[in-house]
Amino acid sequence: MVEPIEAYEPLAVTYRSDILESVHHAAVVGLDRDGSVAFAFGDPLLPIYPRSSTKPLQAHAMVSAGLDLPDELLALVCASHDGRPMHLDGARRILASVGLNESALGNTADLPLDESESMRFVRQGGEPSALLMNCSGKHAGMLATCVINGWGHGPEYLRVEHPLQLAITNGIPALTSAPVAGIGVDGCGAPAHVIPLVGLARAFRAMAIGDAGDAGLRIHRAMSSHPEMVGGPDRDVTLLMRGIPGLMAKDGAEGVYAAALPDGRAVALKVADGANRPRPPLMRAALLALGVEVSAVREGTFDSLVLGHGKPVGDVRIVGELARLAGRG
Repeated sequence: MVEPIEAYEPLAVTYRSDILESVHHAAVVGLDRDGSVAFAFGDPLLPIYPRSSTKPLQAHAMVSAGLDLPDELLALVCASHDGRPMHLDGARRILASVGLNESALGNTADLPLDESESMRFVRQGGEPSALLMNCSGKHAGMLATCVINGWGHGPEYLRVEHPLQLAITNGIPALTSAPVAGIGVDGCGAPAHVIPLVGLARAFRAMAIGDAGDAGLRIHRAMSSHPEMVGGPDRDVTLLMRGIPGLMAKDGAEGVYAAALPDGRAVALKVADGANRPRPPLMRAALLALGVEVSAVREGTFDSLVLGHGKPVGDVRIVGELARLAGRG
């Protein structure tokens, strides 16, 4: 494996008023239908925190441990949701299914991820809460799994040594075909696992094609059929799944994105400095490079516009060999 700084390549640039303003380094890996590496820019073995892109992997352990939810609620367990009423109601329903309420949530208090929802709460005098935080669906699923199995469901459910977290940690290598390289603390308070970039792509692929068993297929079905629960009506991750039938996709903090199709094609990417601006254009380019049809995705989904006085004056553009492969696709 190369040194971390050398593991990234300049794959995108930002232009403002037709003048180069920024260069974005990233690592991107695409898997072909047979699971082989179709292309890799940067080091595919780069160890990363997938952050919220890990949620489907965490959900896999929960379903394997007995969590049984309707598809729309299972999609919410995999979500970084907007904090809209449908998301909050969904988290409450998950908790209520095992006799709990939102007071049991141990994740960090926050305002809704969606700016308009956040402003609405503030205008109404609302305060940050664990329910409003974008990870509340995942934590509701974690708590429900604990109750189902008779595991402690107080604050200890977030500890690395708790049976739930051990089930997640021990289950990840089978999905990624690689050991967990480290465990930190995520923004929501749950353990955050370190895995290879290509391992993230392999995990999504395994769930999409059935290699991760019934639990993986259920997660793929839930996410791809209820994309509005995974993000929100205007989020690129939701629009991406709406526009590409059968695609499961999940964004993650610090410039992470992963996606997979039932035919075996999969993508995982990480922006070096954690910026989200090049993330959607990079995903579009990677999908095109794999030959995935993206024309039905809503116009503007992949745009990362540069504004000047509130009006578009530039954009993010893919460069180099990735741009060439995307153009061919």
